[in-house]
Amino acid sequence: MVAGAAVAVAAAHDAHDPGVLCPLRLLTGVPCPLCGSTTVFIEAGHGRWGAALLANPVTALAAVLLVGWPLGPGRRWRELSYAGRNLLLAAALLPAWAWELARLGPFRF
Repeated sequence: MVAGAAVAVAAAHDAHDPGVLCPLRLLTGVPCPLCGSTTVFIEAGHGRWGAALLANPVTALAAVLLVGWPLGPGRRWRELSYAGRNLLLAAALLPAWAWELARLGPFRF
């Protein structure tokens, strides 16, 4: 199902490129931690796995986890306390934001 969605998003993007979708980046030029998430699915839909991973490694990992959710990660997530969930999300989003700032933001190298 996720693969089908990725192929559909890639095809829709090929037909009509909407440009920058992130409101924060559109208004300020500063990317959010989730910038590149649409690109992850577009690149994966085209079979360009390396480009998908480079677009946003955290989103790529999250997509893999969602596909495997019924196999175990979902149960482990439910067993975490709210504080544990928040810590895990922060541990994922902070490096994602640093990645996007380096890749797209005003601090890009």
